[in-house]
Amino acid sequence: MTLFRSSRVRACLSLVLLVSSVASALHSQVLDTEARRASYDGPRPKYIMFFIGDGFGMAQSFAAEAYLGSAKDGVQTSALTLNSLPVYGAISTHAQNRLITDSAAAGTALATGYKTTVNTISMDGPRVNALRTVAEAARDKGLKVGIVTSVSIDHATPAVFYAHQPDRNMYYHIALDLSASGFDYFGGGGFMEPDGESDGVVDRLKQNTGLDNAKQGAGEANCLTIASSRGYSYVDDEVAFRALRNGAGKVIATAPRLVSGEALPYAIDRREGELSLADFTAKGIELLAGPQGFFMMVEGGKIDWSCHANDAATTVHEVIDFDMAVRAGLDFYQANPADTLIIVTADHETGGMGVGFAGTKYDGNISVLRRQKLSYEVVSQKVAAYRDANPAGGSFDEVMDMLEENFGLGDAAAGLGLSPLELNQLRTAFEDSMRNSAPKDPVSKALYYLNYGDYEPIVAAACRILAEKAGVSWTSYSHTAVPVPVRAIGPGSELFSGAMDNTDMARNIFFLLGEPLPASK
Repeated sequence: MTLFRSSRVRACLSLVLLVSSVASALHSQVLDTEARRASYDGPRPKYIMFFIGDGFGMAQSFAAEAYLGSAKDGVQTSALTLNSLPVYGAISTHAQNRLITDSAAAGTALATGYKTTVNTISMDGPRVNALRTVAEAARDKGLKVGIVTSVSIDHATPAVFYAHQPDRNMYYHIALDLSASGFDYFGGGGFMEPDGESDGVVDRLKQNTGLDNAKQGAGEANCLTIASSRGYSYVDDEVAFRALRNGAGKVIATAPRLVSGEALPYAIDRREGELSLADFTAKGIELLAGPQGFFMMVEGGKIDWSCHANDAATTVHEVIDFDMAVRAGLDFYQANPADTLIIVTADHETGGMGVGFAGTKYDGNISVLRRQKLSYEVVSQKVAAYRDANPAGGSFDEVMDMLEENFGLGDAAAGLGLSPLELNQLRTAFEDSMRNSAPKDPVSKALYYLNYGDYEPIVAAACRILAEKAGVSWTSYSHTAVPVPVRAIGPGSELFSGAMDNTDMARNIFFLLGEPLPASK
């Protein structure tokens, strides 16, 4: 008994020392970032561009560079523009009430400098008090402000910069906050519930990952009608969009073709000539630039969605598309280097992506991702149409032809031959897809989720097998808690180096704007 008690005492002492050590390290980190701000006497930026890759982590970044390099001879990578920025750091991402955050809580930290609870849009943890955002501070100082995203403009990450709502799913109220903000430019995706809060049962998980196109409402005043009364013009035509010029007034611009989740199409699915995230970014710079300065947040939102689906090929295309938007910002920086600050980071990582897979050991051939022609979303729509046309069950061979056409699976000459194990996985997934329902018993239901998440089974299996042949693996259909990268260039960029908390992003921006950090309520 004495030995047991002394072991318990030693264990408790060890735990106390560990907690003390961690607390001390975090305290030192806080003191370090505060000290750097306090001692900074360099120039302040006139133009601030804040790029957020939703779900974007180190693995996503490297996979895209390896994918680009795979077009060359030998084993090479080709650097993303964002990785050419000279200042490098990393941030923690946890929420106030959960280690693995969501975009609302993580975005609130990036926008306000304070942690909050999951699903909360720029309000404190109890959802009582609004938290002032860096975009609002920029507006109040007389800077022009723009918000750009590849997903719906009322989605969590863009919303945290202009809205204050207790729940990220209150799309209609968020949309009303959008035009009430008085910001100068909103560009990219559309509105989830433009005619009022949904009066029906909606699968919010599916909405939040872009699986459903949920334009519903309770018959309230259309949010764009209200925006018009507040002085906004609305543009959803490519010709009219490209004709916009500085001095156009307050503008809400959406892509002419929106897909599930009121988002821009995935880059891999984009038709020739369609507007991209880079187009909306460049137009924002054109509309906002002027002697008063500007703040613009740009989100690559569909990196997150493709990572939720564990679709490696679509993910690298989204990362490259996001990087093209950063390049548009860097073009402006190069013309105005003394006045322009660019910050690139993420709200969290999604999918637990790894460049490496147990089944291939030390081998990997990321170039096979080039065989994928369409996103999981579009192929899933093709499978759903096939299922509807074949209620008796359809043909496995016919669906395999679809997979070879869109993923290259089965093409042995391209290194995509299928093993008996892989064929068995695909056949089981085909049967699950044709049944179109998850099993009811708990064990089978849990296994079903581990295999497919919330996605079309045969498409989820195809994405996983193609990724594994590329040497890419996934651990989750959800977010992870790992730190995410930060890159920066321009006046004040040195404040964004090293290990930081996500709240330091906003705290640094408030400081560089010459604005005190708002007091926490």
